[in-house]
Amino acid sequence: MQSKLSLSIDGMHCRGCVGRVTAALEGVKGVELGPVKVGSAEMTFDPDQTSSDDIAAAVNRIGFAARVEKE
Repeated sequence: MQSKLSLSIDGMHCRGCVGRVTAALEGVKGVELGPVKVGSAEMTFDPDQTSSDDIAAAVNRIGFAARVEKE
């Protein structure tokens, strides 16, 4: 069963940032990406393949500050 996730992401300022975050999230196994905008991202994910903490960590590793808003 898929879980929904919304991230709030600090440090994003432009389309380039959106592209970097999109690429990082697409690299997480089990994530089906929804809209990514400056400051936020929405997606669904398979909890058997990844966790909300792992997804946020993927964004944090590229220099942004992601936190789970809704799961």
